[in-house]
Amino acid sequence: MDNKKILAIISAIAKKIESEKDFLTELDNEIGDGDHGINLARGFKSVEEKLPTLADKDIGAILKGVGMQLVSTVGGASGPLYGTAFMKAGNACKGKSQLTDAEFASAINAAIEGIKMRGKAVEGEKTMLDALCPAYKALKDGIDSGKNLIDALKDGVDAAAAGVEYTKTIIATKGRASYLKERSLGHQDPGATSSLFILQSTLEVLRGA
Repeated sequence: MDNKKILAIISAIAKKIESEKDFLTELDNEIGDGDHGINLARGFKSVEEKLPTLADKDIGAILKGVGMQLVSTVGGASGPLYGTAFMKAGNACKGKSQLTDAEFASAINAAIEGIKMRGKAVEGEKTMLDALCPAYKALKDGIDSGKNLIDALKDGVDAAAAGVEYTKTIIATKGRASYLKERSLGHQDPGATSSLFILQSTLEVLRGA
């Protein structure tokens, strides 16, 4: 995977978030501040506008630039969380113009560790981690067992989708949704959903290669 592929993935994510912003906002109206879709779409629109200035950069610099742009343009909790995720992934890819499948998986793991650190959260608290953690495990297991990246990432997307469904069955203990306690049951987490969209967009770009 080269830097052009990374740029294509970021652009696809921006378009996906824009197309799904009303749905994400609807989900967030149920258990949050109602701004997740609007904020994230604004942030990724800003990222997409910045992509031409990152076109000649290495993968690490591209991801770091995306993260910094998200932090500076996305309000609420999702800006710092997604921003940190992309910056940590960028650190893991520093100076690289190509990524092996294993390096791609390592970058996702670095992003997840960044979210855990920034959000002081773990899997099972009705957050984006409930999509991302199982996705990473399935992706890494697939790569380790000899699957190609597309097939391994398909496993990851399926695991993330199952994780989103899982968030309906648990009580939120982090963020604004935690104020609802038992009333958060039955609602899927907006952050887990946007994480799923990001992974789906990545897979779609790789499948189109």
